Amino acid sequence: MEAIFEHPLQDKVETALDKIRPYLKADGGNVRVLEITQENTLRLELTGACGSCSMSAMTFKGGIEDTIRREVPEILKVEATNIN
Repeated sequence: MEAIFEHPLQDKVETALDKIRPYLKADGGNVRVLEITQENTLRLELTGACGSCSMSAMTFKGGIEDTIRREVPEILKVEATNIN
């Protein structure tokens, strides 16, 4: 699922994610933006090793979500589509 339009916050979100990506990549993972809705919900997919890691929920909450909330406060909700 790809966004039909580029959301005005897209660049800010990518810049924020770039701050945490080195840590994800060090463990063989990454994160990809699937969509930023008109309601400012950010939908992400954890990729690589992060997609199947048993610690992915903690990584998401403690790293990715916290970084997004701090760096892009306009995002009202952050969801990972592939975390159980």
